Amino acid sequence: MTAIRTYHMLIDGDWVAASDGGSFASVSPGSGQVWAHIPEATADDVNRAVRAADRAFTTGPWAAMTPTARGRCLRRLGDLLADRSEDLGRIETIDTGKLLTETRWQAKYIAEFFHFFAGAADKIAGETLPIDKPDLFVFTTREPLGVVAAIVPWNSQLFLAAVKLGPALAAGNTVVLKASEHASAPLLEFGRLIEQAGFPPGVVNIVTGHGAVCGKELTSHPLVARVSFTGGPGAARQVLVNSAETFAEVSLELGGKSPFVVFDDADLESAVNGSVAGIFGATGQSCVAGSRLLLHEGIADAFLARMTALAGQIRLGDPLNEATQMGPLCTTGQLAAIRHHVDLAVAEGGTVLCGGGQPDLGGTFFAPTIIDCPRPGMTLLDTELFGPVLAVQRFRTEAEAIEMANDSRHGLACGIFTRDGARQLRLARAVRAGIVWVNTYRTVSPIAAFGGVKGSGFGRESGFQAMADYTRPKTVWINTSTAAMANPFVMR
Repeated sequence: MTAIRTYHMLIDGDWVAASDGGSFASVSPGSGQVWAHIPEATADDVNRAVRAADRAFTTGPWAAMTPTARGRCLRRLGDLLADRSEDLGRIETIDTGKLLTETRWQAKYIAEFFHFFAGAADKIAGETLPIDKPDLFVFTTREPLGVVAAIVPWNSQLFLAAVKLGPALAAGNTVVLKASEHASAPLLEFGRLIEQAGFPPGVVNIVTGHGAVCGKELTSHPLVARVSFTGGPGAARQVLVNSAETFAEVSLELGGKSPFVVFDDADLESAVNGSVAGIFGATGQSCVAGSRLLLHEGIADAFLARMTALAGQIRLGDPLNEATQMGPLCTTGQLAAIRHHVDLAVAEGGTVLCGGGQPDLGGTFFAPTIIDCPRPGMTLLDTELFGPVLAVQRFRTEAEAIEMANDSRHGLACGIFTRDGARQLRLARAVRAGIVWVNTYRTVSPIAAFGGVKGSGFGRESGFQAMADYTRPKTVWINTSTAAMANPFVMR
């Protein structure tokens, strides 16, 4: 580890410390050492950022920019992100413990999201209405909302920032982006690209701090028109409370406990590989992790034999090492929660098939873990752990598989592995989830919207639906008649 870095926030085009000089340390999970100091934003800092965004929206150069010009800024931002993907990936790996092989690839691919929304910026259109009254020409336009508060977690922050910034900026809004207190550095490094891409001061602001002050001030600010939040349900409830007085529009993406359903006609090798990727990829620290494995009883034993063998071969270690296949957990809090829930699962009758504890590596590593859960209602079956722990259940019939898949307060994603095309369609319709993957898992695209139902939140990220969500319609009525309006007190 080199010298400790000191970061600043991006507010109104300037890089600034917290107004009271406060900061907090960022610990690298790979080394367990402090590697950076991050500003602890005060309420005044957040207020300054929101007001800067409001000025940029109402009176700054951004307000007068054409949609095509906004699109050019977004395209340049995507190009810069692709060029810097190696450096940004390395910073993200140091700050979060995610594998370098994943973070640098993801940073490069995220450029495609900015390119997509760059092309969509001048495609936002209204319509003319065939109104039922004579001499009136009526049309609609779609207008930006104003200042958007975008709040992202640490685990996929560059991606989640892209799916919020992309449509918000393409539509003409301005943004105050709050980075996670657990790993803020990647977004602050990303912020350096904003000015280079040609965005005027105040269009994008990045603040850092904890929820009690920074998050609360941002989500309750009267000048914020929309809050786009990705995180946990506890913080989401507070967001709703904070925004109640301002009537800001809100979207919530809250993670899940996604079922991964494998039928007896599935390609076993493909399904095993998909499940390994779905739960052990990114050390299980993914909102769409396939953390509930539902296996047809006819193939359950063969499937688990293959999967436990693969899980036992996963190479844990330094996330900066190209040979490492799974890195550490990001925080000590996650580690403690996972230990507790693994012990609780065993106490409730579960059987640990592999893993179940910490390898002899120190730090916040936890072994790839698979737990057989023989009865419904076990706590592990509907608790998002955000780590490499898989809960396994068995089913006999398609109807039972659907019932088990839907037996959750969550509803973000679902994986279905079967060769039966009709069954694929039946399950895709029947499972209550915002995303359904069939014979694949954890694939994303800027073209396809994603988001959840039930306790996994509401609203959608990415795709053209997101563009609509960052605008509001305006209806314009034009009287084309040369005659005077009729006396309002004479009804005909």
